[in-house]
Amino acid sequence: MSAFIEARDLRKTYRVGKVDVPALRGVSFSVEKGEFVSVVGPSGSGKSTLFYLLGGLTRPDSGSVTIDDVDFAKLSDSERTRLRKSKIGFVFQKFNLLPTLSARSNIEIAADIAGAGAPDAAYMKTITEMLGIAQRLNHRPNELSGGEQQRVALARALINRPAIVLADEPTGNLDSKNSEVVLAMLRQSNRNLGQTVLMITHNPEAASYGDRIIHMRDGQIVAADEDPQWSPHPPAQQVQP
Repeated sequence: MSAFIEARDLRKTYRVGKVDVPALRGVSFSVEKGEFVSVVGPSGSGKSTLFYLLGGLTRPDSGSVTIDDVDFAKLSDSERTRLRKSKIGFVFQKFNLLPTLSARSNIEIAADIAGAGAPDAAYMKTITEMLGIAQRLNHRPNELSGGEQQRVALARALINRPAIVLADEPTGNLDSKNSEVVLAMLRQSNRNLGQTVLMITHNPEAASYGDRIIHMRDGQIVAADEDPQWSPHPPAQQVQP
């Protein structure tokens, strides 16, 4: 059986002025269905470039990304967009919430964009209660704390029941308590909802929530921890806004 996510010899170079700056130098790894994999490394290690390639948001100079046996490189732009909508939920460091919409509408809009119609009410209730934001759904982003905004962003990523959740520095703008909430929820979505999670982070403590850790430096994988020790963290309802 082939891997659910597979990166093969990914290479990407950016042009900065007159200088070529390699971001990825032949990155290869695979992720099985239902895994939670953390990719950790310092700034400039190529983590975010990898995130954009895995999500089909940009193309590599060479190499390939395969999602559930579908090679992104063989798809047109519209086909890649459809694949993203049907299989991938994104969580970014910046919350990217629409300021004029309520938290509820910010979550529901993901289903609308994907053409999925109105979200299932019971599922909406489940994930918003899990995230501790069920009582905050009528508030706009400027009425929410940073932690609450990131939890809304996570609910938005989960609302279409994606097979894959890609998270890029999801705790980068959060304090330690709210970081624990978001990380615990990513872990819970992986365990309880069956999502395959790939998280990009510079924080080794955050990375420890994964089943295994891939270490990057200077655009290359330098090490991989197969089974890092992980202990349960406080559930979302224990952390106050």
